[in-house]
This record gives sequence, structure tokens and C-alpha cells, in this order.
Amino acid sequence: MFRPGMKGNTVNTSPTASAAMTSATAALLESLACASTDPQDRAHASTDRSGYVSPSVPDGVVFAESIDDVAQTMRRASELGVQVVPRGAGSGLAGGAAAHAGQVVLDVSRMNRILHIDPVEQIAVVEPGVVNAAVNAAVAEHGLFYAPDPASTAICSIGGNIATNAGGMWCAKYGVTRESILALRVVLPDGRILDTGRGTIKGVTGYDLNALMIGSEGTLGIVVEAKLRLRPRPVHTATLVAYFPDVAAAAQAASAIIAARVQPSVLELMDGQTLAAVDAAQGSDHAVRGGAFLLAQTDGYGAYLEQEVLVEAIRPYASSMEQAADAEHAGALMAARRAAIPSVEELGRVSICDVGVPRNRLAEAFAGLDAIAAKTGVRIFTVAHAADGNLHPMIVVEPHESITEGPAKEALGEMFHLAKGLGGTLTGEHGVGLLKRDWLQAELGDTSLELQHAIRDVFNPRGLLNPGKAI
Repeated sequence: MFRPGMKGNTVNTSPTASAAMTSATAALLESLACASTDPQDRAHASTDRSGYVSPSVPDGVVFAESIDDVAQTMRRASELGVQVVPRGAGSGLAGGAAAHAGQVVLDVSRMNRILHIDPVEQIAVVEPGVVNAAVNAAVAEHGLFYAPDPASTAICSIGGNIATNAGGMWCAKYGVTRESILALRVVLPDGRILDTGRGTIKGVTGYDLNALMIGSEGTLGIVVEAKLRLRPRPVHTATLVAYFPDVAAAAQAASAIIAARVQPSVLELMDGQTLAAVDAAQGSDHAVRGGAFLLAQTDGYGAYLEQEVLVEAIRPYASSMEQAADAEHAGALMAARRAAIPSVEELGRVSICDVGVPRNRLAEAFAGLDAIAAKTGVRIFTVAHAADGNLHPMIVVEPHESITEGPAKEALGEMFHLAKGLGGTLTGEHGVGLLKRDWLQAELGDTSLELQHAIRDVFNPRGLLNPGKAI
């Protein structure tokens, strides 16, 4: 903890302190019992999982443990004019929680309690630092589940999921985070508390500030409590994987599933490079079975009937198929997809992108990514939520190479232009953060961007909360 006059590893906060500590940030940190200037805390808070490397570290970190801690921090920061960067688990993939000198990080990871579960109304109330997987573990005993499940479910927090409107494998059927948040409690940049949404499934009173907060990347307010919509756990789940000669055939099979009017709960695609990376890291043998992999689940009372339709849709394209015999077998098949990102991360510095394209243009997107890799000389490994056209191309460079300039930056720009040319988007679920702002105007246009800046300025008029991020 930080206390005025502390020695040792803390930063000097005297008027003659280095430029890494301003008088305003020093005053803020001195006034808060839950603040730290420990060098390790500051270094840890300077970046996230995106691979972005901040040019400097923040002046300090506030470890909030209550709503009052957050509100007090923002009131004081507003008085002093200090820039504050909110942070949860730090698992973001666009630099949205990265901070630098002159800023203070407000870490809510210690606000990690599940406050209430109502199995009848199918609602859970949680703090922002609760890990996504912990919610599902807690509600499973009631026969319920929380649908948004990013690949990082074991480490990502609900607050971060809300900030980026995160999706995941189950979003194919159940939607992204926005469809599962009924209400929020938010601390505004000046320390006021705002309640959005409601406890009912339906409600149209006033503008939808709840939806506005979700996906705003911490630029409008800091989520300190969330009311989650839960769903009944399916009575049956049918799981299969199919292997294909190449990724083009797998993409065609995914389109055939959509055309067959089947609604899979999971439909995930991995290219051959990613399969090889998984095999190398996990000791599996997926790559020897084919050049691409499609994981599909159907659920509900008709799960196995839907699976039959799905099998017939992909049969003309697949080299082989494997249907799960039981829950354990299904878990092993799902684990291969969840292992994709960690396995690729063992190969070097990784930038995990997330462009979206119309579902019937997946094959063109994969071909375009191959061309981008050849043009820029970077390695690209790709997985996709095939049911909604959201691709996650992973740019891999050597550990000493940058992802924010040079070939990696060129590849990221080419990916955006590829997606836009196919009628798609710069980001499906990871957000804009710091890494993708260069292409915002090209996607949104002047009028939309002007209005979004005006909305941000209503909530955050001095630009003190997560400055430089999102828009």
C-alpha cells in the first residue's frame, strides 16, 4: 500500500520527482488507502494480453475493493484532473486496459464476489472482478448457465466482458454479452453512481443506457455491479468435430450448416496452422487428420435430431467426422478449440485480431488472410466463430518484434481492408482499444464518429476516463 513518505521500492512523490509521477497523480495516490506505487504493480498494469507494450508505466495502481473505493477514486481524480484507466483481469486483446506515465490504473479485480443468485428468476448479481468461469461454476448447481463464454473464460472477468461486449463459442445461439446483461451499476467519471437497465426481461423506459455502456470500453463509466441473465442448462448436448482437406472446404461446410437452417450452439473453425500449433503444445494429432477442423454442438431436446441434419450438410465437404460418445469425450473435443490461443502464444509475440465478415464469405476471408501473410511476411494462425462470421486471425512475430509497427501493423491494416471489402467489420468482440483506432473513421464515417464523440463527451467531458481508447 502507498503511504506518504514511504521509502524503498516506491516512487518518489516530492515536487522534484521524475516525470513519471506528476504532482496531481501523487496527490491522488496519497489520498487513497488502497493505492500502490510498487514497481511490479505499475509494470503489470501497463499492458494487457494484446501484446501491446506501453512506452512507460502508470504512476500508480488503485486496488478497489468496494463501490465506495471506485467512487472516491473517481471523485478525487476529477477534482485533480488525473487520467484513470480502469482494469479488470487484464485479459483484453486490443490494448484497452494499457496505461502509461501520468495515468493511474483503477484495478477492480478484487471486487470479485457473486452477490446473489436467483434460480427462479434465473438472475445472478456479481461484482466486476468475478471471473467468467466462476459464474458458470456457481450457477451450474441450479441447472443454469451464463452464455457469454470467451476462449479466456478461465481468466477473463465479467467487467471486462461487459466493457468489450465479449462473445465466445456459445454466442452462435445465445448471443454476446449485451444479450445477457439486464442491469448495471456504474461509477461515472465524476464519481456519481448511475443505475442502468432493470430487473425484468423487457423494458423500454427511456434511452437504453444499459446497452450503451456495454461495449464502451471503459470510456463512459466503470461497471461496479452487474445483473446477469442466466439460462437453463440444455437437457441434451450433441458434439462432433469434422476434418477437411483445407480451410476453404471447412468454410463451405460452415455455410452449408447455416443454409440448412440448423441453429448450432457452437460452430468453431480452426485452420491447419493452428491445428499444428495445438498439436505441438498439447501432444494431440489433429493436423494429421486434415487441413482444417470444425467443431459443432447442438443442444436442447432436439440436439441429436439437429446433429443429424448438420452431419448431412457437411458430409460432402468433410474428410472425416467424430461424434462425441459422452460428456467427457465432448469436453476433450471442446478443449482442442480452447487450447488454440494459448498454443499459438507459445510461438512468439501474438496479436489476436477479430475481424467479422458475412458468414457466406468466410472462405474468401481465409484466402485473403493467406495472401496477407504472404505479402507481409508475418505468420497468421486463424480460428473463427463460424456461425457468426467472426474470425480471430493471430499475428505471430518474434518476441523482440513489435506488433504496433512494421510488418505486424501492416498486416493488421490489411486485415481491416479485407474485412471491409467483404462487407465486414474491424472488430467483432475484442473492441478497438489502442490497437485499431487508425481504421475507425474508414468504418464508421464522419457523421457516426462525430456523434459518438459527442456521446462520450456527455459522460466523460474532460476525457479523464480511459483516454485514447475505443473512439
